[in-house]
Amino acid sequence: MVFMGDRATLLETGRFVQRHARKAADEIIEAVGAVDAAVDTTAETDAENETETETEARHRRAAERGDPASMSALGALLLRRGDLDGAEPYLRGATAEGDRAAANNLGVLLHQRGYADEAAGWWRVAAVAGSAPAAHALGRHHRERGDEPAAEYWLRQAAEQGHALGAYALADLLEHRSDVGAERWLRAAAEQGHREAAYRLAVALERRATETTRGPHETGTRLRVPGTAAIVPVGAPATGTPGAVPGQPGGEGAGAAAEAEQWFRQAAARGHRRAAFHLGAILEHRGELKEAGRWYLSSAREGEAKAACALAFLLRDAGDEESAAVWWLRAAQDGDGNAANALGALHAARGEQQTAERWYRAAMDAGDVNGAYNLGLLYAAQDRIPQAEQWYRRAAYAGHREAANALAVLLLQAGDANGAEPWFSKAAEAGSVDAAFNLGILHAGRDDDRTALVWYERAAAAGHTEAALQVGIAALRDGDERTAERHLRCAAGGGSAEAAFRLASVLDARRPEPGPAVLGASREEKSECEEWYERAAQQGHRRAQVRVGMLAAGRGDLAEADRWYREAAEAGSRNGAFNLGLLLAREGSEREAALWWTRAARAGHGRAALRLALLAARRGELTEGRRWCDRAVELGPAEVAERAARLSEALHQELTA
Repeated sequence: MVFMGDRATLLETGRFVQRHARKAADEIIEAVGAVDAAVDTTAETDAENETETETEARHRRAAERGDPASMSALGALLLRRGDLDGAEPYLRGATAEGDRAAANNLGVLLHQRGYADEAAGWWRVAAVAGSAPAAHALGRHHRERGDEPAAEYWLRQAAEQGHALGAYALADLLEHRSDVGAERWLRAAAEQGHREAAYRLAVALERRATETTRGPHETGTRLRVPGTAAIVPVGAPATGTPGAVPGQPGGEGAGAAAEAEQWFRQAAARGHRRAAFHLGAILEHRGELKEAGRWYLSSAREGEAKAACALAFLLRDAGDEESAAVWWLRAAQDGDGNAANALGALHAARGEQQTAERWYRAAMDAGDVNGAYNLGLLYAAQDRIPQAEQWYRRAAYAGHREAANALAVLLLQAGDANGAEPWFSKAAEAGSVDAAFNLGILHAGRDDDRTALVWYERAAAAGHTEAALQVGIAALRDGDERTAERHLRCAAGGGSAEAAFRLASVLDARRPEPGPAVLGASREEKSECEEWYERAAQQGHRRAQVRVGMLAAGRGDLAEADRWYREAAEAGSRNGAFNLGLLLAREGSEREAALWWTRAARAGHGRAALRLALLAARRGELTEGRRWCDRAVELGPAEVAERAARLSEALHQELTA
């Protein structure tokens, strides 16, 4: 008895077997299509300008008369057409007459019918007689059966006769065994026009160039494929996952890289879509964006999803977001996770959160772990912290280092420092510079300055600006000015306003005391320290703004001093407000000066309070003067408090006289 469930299983199994058989047949036909060059046509002697129909008729007439060459040629023609029944008797007849090409082509026919062993027998006959296509086919036959020594023997026979497919197949076999001789045969096949051989030769040469540049024990991406960085919503932090771009190779490496590009170009010109994509990546890295775009387009039109994605990034960077979206969509629909991430970022930037989420999930379904990370970013931006933590955790468990760092940040913000630390460590060990810096912050918060400095130094060595600042501050604290200057320069160069200010302070302390002003002397050029102060000031650093104002005033440039004091004061700097007041008072604008001193005194500036007390005293406002004296005594510093106390006592005596 067959149960319904069993019958359904049997029917499905039957359908699977049929599909599998059809698929296997298709693969054989395709392989024979590649072996179409294995159809030996040396017996064909078509007259010039003869049509195929006329050629067939001519050979058929001669074959009927028993001409072996025409039987072989007619069989080859019918075999190409797919007429196996029509081709077989002619090929067998020509083979019986000792025709080498017919023996090879009979093997092709039998292979298509599924009689692989009988096909191999005829290929052997033809190969022994000197047929390179037959030797190639026989070599592939033996490799498919796991007999590599026999495969190598026959493939070498084909390759040494100049057969491109034989050379490529031999190279593939040798490369599988890590035999250094593989490159020779790849080159031989490539030089005869085999595009896959040209592509693989280029990859091998590129690998050699990279190893020459980096050294044999270094690892990493050989060449950054454009657009492979994790795509995140606009305004979100970069993930730091892109592959490193190697430095420009020199010497032998440069030669190998140049030759690799040449072979990529040849394979691409012959229609190899992966070679076109790779050539586009090389050109983009070199800044030749227009030509890179042409090769990306060529590859994308042939169905290379990564090329479509890379083309979209070029279009996006050129300002054509709509065209970029079209190519991202095409690539994403073909299963490219990075393109799906890019679409997610595009929709997130437009505020279309649900569409963004859908594309991030599509990226994740395509196997791109950045999709889970970006979902975490998306939820975090919406303050949906539990969901953000869930996706960060999923990406972190899959090895995404920036997701591990983001997860640790969430845990730390929730007060779980012990839970955060292992994730920071995991991310840092995987190469996350931000995680190394965050570990420094974590240990600094525990007053473990020694361990904090270790992590800061590690992050600084990888180019982290804020970490370099912290190392510089620690070196200043320890009195190591040279180390401090080196790290502060790195941080300042990376855009840290605080580092620029501290570097300027270090340089400022080395400047000799200015001599007395000389009437008619030319104005001094700005020193390096002033240039760093200005860089910090331009970034909104208030203390730097005050210092730039002071240096400008020292040069006699009062307009410049006023500008910087005023900018600092309006941003809330009490020193800026005080100095602006001094400048205004010297210029006779005592009323406006009093307004800025009042702002400074209310913000806790003792000297400003003392100035206000003196102003009040001169105006005869003794009570007001004593009030500001009391404020100055309260705020200090000591010398200000002492003067304010004496003034207060004098005002008191004046009031009680």
